[in-house]
Amino acid sequence: MNLQQLISTCLVKNDVSSLDSLTITSITQYIDEVRSGSLFICIHNSYYDGHDFIQEALSQGATAIVVAKLPPYPGPFILVANTERALAQIAADYYGHPSRGIRFIGVTGTNGKTTTTVLIDRILAYAGYNSGLIGTLYNRIGQDFLPTPNTTPHTVELQQLLRQMATAEVTDCVMEVSSHGLKQDRVLGIDFHVAVFTNFTQDHLDFHPDMDDYYQSKSRLFSRLGNRFGHTAKMAVINIDDPIGPQLVALTPVNTLTYGCGQGDLQALDISTSAKGTSYTLSLFGKHYPLRTRLIGDFNVYNILAAFGAAYAIGISPETIICALTDIEGVPGRFEIVTTNNNITSIVDFAHSPDGLLTVLQTARSLTKGKLFCVMGCSGNRDISKRPIMAQIAVDHADHVFFTTNNPRKEDPQQIIRHMIAGLNAPNYSLQKNRKLAIREALSMAQPGDIVLVAGMGPRAYDDDGLNQMITDREAIQTITQAKTLSN
Repeated sequence: MNLQQLISTCLVKNDVSSLDSLTITSITQYIDEVRSGSLFICIHNSYYDGHDFIQEALSQGATAIVVAKLPPYPGPFILVANTERALAQIAADYYGHPSRGIRFIGVTGTNGKTTTTVLIDRILAYAGYNSGLIGTLYNRIGQDFLPTPNTTPHTVELQQLLRQMATAEVTDCVMEVSSHGLKQDRVLGIDFHVAVFTNFTQDHLDFHPDMDDYYQSKSRLFSRLGNRFGHTAKMAVINIDDPIGPQLVALTPVNTLTYGCGQGDLQALDISTSAKGTSYTLSLFGKHYPLRTRLIGDFNVYNILAAFGAAYAIGISPETIICALTDIEGVPGRFEIVTTNNNITSIVDFAHSPDGLLTVLQTARSLTKGKLFCVMGCSGNRDISKRPIMAQIAVDHADHVFFTTNNPRKEDPQQIIRHMIAGLNAPNYSLQKNRKLAIREALSMAQPGDIVLVAGMGPRAYDDDGLNQMITDREAIQTITQAKTLSN
């Protein structure tokens, strides 16, 4: 592709007339992907600075390099003010602007994004839409389920994925939109039709310098909905029960559908929860619809309200949405009940933030006839400040807690656990670095009628006992309980 065409939408700040005839065969922000014919875009973020690899990129055959600061020597450099924004513009052009023929529903918030997007996707499928999904669990195009390393894919990978969706004639795409993706302009150029806000609590302070920066990043999804009144009205679907909900309502220039428990355009009334599901009345502009769902907990009431609002925003009837929600069994790793043979209830949940952990513990407690045990850890190379907060929440709301390893990444698991228990003054916890062994100890201590909540990993797999055999929490619980049953 011609270089001048690729950079035509960028604000170029230097003379690049000598690069008129250059042809680009690939674009990337990663130095290990640079080859002959590549356009290398230097991204500067909290992890690395692409400008440090300019010489290496040239030696690997880069045809041209997009920079935010010119090196002190001549070269095929394209100077722009913001390389992340330029990357989004270039990637969209390189892949032929695949998002233009797709209607997008974006979901952002600290907790509930995954469940809400999966619910919306299943409603769309039930209603006969050819939809796609981009999120934490997987990316889906038709019947193809693709692995995903990030909640919101990096810019080039996202445009590649959207090109696949366009080729598969996907009409509607439901996307988890992370604060990372918004701050780094990964989704720049995608014209969202509906933006959904779930909630806002502490998380990702390893990436954001403070909560205000975290909020400002989240709010971009709503401020960017734009103020042009086209032939199809855009809509923001906002949790009005959350303290920042009213701020987002004021921020967005488009129509806003608010939801909550007892207030908002869309409300959940007369909520009744049991171990088998939740029933309540949905009130939309004062009209009532009874609903019974297999999803458990108040947090899932909010997820369902958000999904209902998004589906209604694109024109699906309330009756169709209700029918779809009634059929949904649940979402893997999100308050997922794992059946055992000994009358001990095990629950697997992805809760990895203070508010998320508190919510699932409170829900589990409301269902517990006996004692509540919790197995949990915190991930490595992530927000350190939330570790002792989550540990305190765990010991405050469970009868006994087993602190263990989550996903340590490049951090020492023992150090993570030390951060968690620092200053903790409670007798009701144990330490077990090996996650599967921690689950085994919890299940061994539990008696019939008790609940064991295993939090933090959800459906994600990890190394089983250091044997390079990957296993999920669900599989660990089933393996342990089966072995226990056989031994008895």
